[in-house]
Amino acid sequence: MGDDIVEIDEAAIAWSEPQETLRERPLVLLLHGRGSHELDLLSLVPHLVPGAVYASLRAPHPFPGGNGYTWFPPAEPGLPDPAAVLAATRGILAWLDRVSPVGRVASVGFSQGGALTTHLMRTEPERFAAFVNLSGFAVRGEAPADDRLAELRPRMFWGRDAADPVITAGAIDFTEQWLPGHSTLRAELYPGVGHGISADEIVDVREFLAATLFPAGGA
Repeated sequence: MGDDIVEIDEAAIAWSEPQETLRERPLVLLLHGRGSHELDLLSLVPHLVPGAVYASLRAPHPFPGGNGYTWFPPAEPGLPDPAAVLAATRGILAWLDRVSPVGRVASVGFSQGGALTTHLMRTEPERFAAFVNLSGFAVRGEAPADDRLAELRPRMFWGRDAADPVITAGAIDFTEQWLPGHSTLRAELYPGVGHGISADEIVDVREFLAATLFPAGGA
């Protein structure tokens, strides 16, 4: 795929508030899971950090056989094509260039969106204050900024259920080995949530985002 990029449909972005209100406020990207859509994670906004503006992006590819969308084409579970993941990552970064946020930026992704959030960290970590990976994983293979992460140690929250029935053991094993050496990691387990998001987890994510987006307690 080389320098391929998959563009984000700006007409399909669900904003928590009009984009014009962003100004210098923090911006939080919401990246849904495979087979879902831009309105899914928007339901979390009332339970997250007030004061930020949230933009929930729609994945660029229609999901085969369903009504939702996918960030990269289906592949063996936990083993997506790294080039396809990078093309989607570049699409989000190109959209971020157009938005040009002045304040701090964070990314929150669920499942496949969590894998993509982690790939944003592995591509342009300096552009973000924090990353949240919910029931997701890290993609095997190299990414553009991997050699800088051990020094930069970006802030990452990884929440999941150890008995998640969707993400494969191989993908989890790789992520468990990879994230601690490439981020300032907060890893939490939420028994019984399966492949989902619990209320306790959202409380922890809110705390994590508040500390990174409003470090002086502005939230």
